[in-house]
Amino acid sequence: MSAKMTQYAIGAVFLVLGGWALLFPASVIELAIRPEYQSKDFLAVFAMGCFGAQACLFALVAFTARFTKRTFAAYGIALLPFFAFNWYFYSQVPVLNELGLLDLLGNLIMLGLCWHGWRVAEE
Repeated sequence: MSAKMTQYAIGAVFLVLGGWALLFPASVIELAIRPEYQSKDFLAVFAMGCFGAQACLFALVAFTARFTKRTFAAYGIALLPFFAFNWYFYSQVPVLNELGLLDLLGNLIMLGLCWHGWRVAEE
């Protein structure tokens, strides 16, 4: 897979998960958050939608920019704190349920894609 296709795949992860949060934020809260942490308050739904909008914005960047080795490496490194986030909010303060770990799966996929993109991209 070429570097361009790899960055499109990264963008697709953002578009799918971010699109879900943008278009159906209450659904994300209902399905991915443990009941004791769920809120139907406007601000919670609004914040989830904003989270999705930001992810869709980055999908647009991934679909239109030219990623280099440095881009893939920087993005891969920037992903690392999100693994701590997923671990903490699943096992220490259990906000996320098993479906909420789709975020972890997306991050793992993107980290693998960053590794691949770094290997095949031009300087």
